[in-house]
Amino acid sequence: MTSLNTPASGAATGSVDRSRPRAALPALCVTQITSWGIVYYAFPVLNPQITADTGWPTGATTAAFSTALLVSALAGIRVGRMLDQRGPRTVMTTGSAVGVLSLLTVAAAPNTAVFTLGWLLAGLAMASTFYQPAFAALTRWWAPDHVRVLTVVTLAGGLASTVFAPVTATLAAHMSWRTTYGVLAAVLAVITIPAHALALKAPWPQAPHSPALEEHSAAGAERSRPFWLLAATLTLSAFAMYAVVVALVPLLLARGYSTTQAAWALGLGGAGQTLGRTLYAAIARHTGPTARTSALIALGGATTAALALVPGPYPLLLGLSIAAGMVRGNLTLLQATAVTDRWGPARYGRLSGLLAAPATTASALAPLAGAALAVPMGGYPQMFGTLASLSLLASVIALGTSVRPARDS
Repeated sequence: MTSLNTPASGAATGSVDRSRPRAALPALCVTQITSWGIVYYAFPVLNPQITADTGWPTGATTAAFSTALLVSALAGIRVGRMLDQRGPRTVMTTGSAVGVLSLLTVAAAPNTAVFTLGWLLAGLAMASTFYQPAFAALTRWWAPDHVRVLTVVTLAGGLASTVFAPVTATLAAHMSWRTTYGVLAAVLAVITIPAHALALKAPWPQAPHSPALEEHSAAGAERSRPFWLLAATLTLSAFAMYAVVVALVPLLLARGYSTTQAAWALGLGGAGQTLGRTLYAAIARHTGPTARTSALIALGGATTAALALVPGPYPLLLGLSIAAGMVRGNLTLLQATAVTDRWGPARYGRLSGLLAAPATTASALAPLAGAALAVPMGGYPQMFGTLASLSLLASVIALGTSVRPARDS
């Protein structure tokens, strides 16, 4: 029997299956842009106005937002199980409605306690509407041609900040932050609730036969050594990656570059993510899951080390930021395909939810931890060196994530 741990398993392409819901992919592209843009990216745009208007400490409002990410990580495990059993329609439609309720709660919050409650609800909405449930739906419907559609939906999701950051800023320039959130909640409701309810109503296919899961049936794939090593790999990588993103601007400012120059470096890194995602399918066709995981994370560590060691000139730093962004774009798709590459799509929702929980938690804590560690480590270059070492460690751990071929029955 052929192993799932082969170059073809994560990048197979096939002819179009007419049973696949044709409206699902364009609908999920639109809802990913809208959900990420409104529930996630509007906050950093509005937070200065929120704190100025209310007098609430920036630390308190930021902590409320970070709590939403932690709730999303934990809720994602349960959401994954529901997706495996029932499909995405109810989960994502309900998640959109909860997202609308969360924003209305935030908009009406008279104090930080209610404000935090609104973000707790937002965390549930994130778990039910962001990439993880979209990936689960597309993987079950499209496998083995899932890499292509996952790439498309992540390319669309990458436009979320491009679209909604300026939209949010424009609204905030003409109305209060509370009214702005009210308008955004209405947009979220009008676009995402009907899109999820109508475009995701196709029959949920029966879970396919998965020999790699049967190989671990005694203890469960989630308790196998490759799974735990994969979880450790993705968690360390996520921590290093998100800490680098947030710390890039302070690093460049400390080296004497202007705020505008630092912002351009960060923005071009985002453009690099989009470029990197277009290359993932080709990379997956020519590499196995284990080698691909280790190599991409090692490349991420190499770009982080380069940023730690290279003070300039500025065009070279821009090039390094783009290269780092290209690796990050590939790592997004690497995590999206990690379960299917090793264990098949049968229990994608549950297994990917378990993998995403520690990685998302690390992503939420990385900005705070990175800022706290920069000073005792002696500065941002030293912190970047430490983050590069974490990526190298993750790359080595990834070598143990291979799943051995199931025996022929």
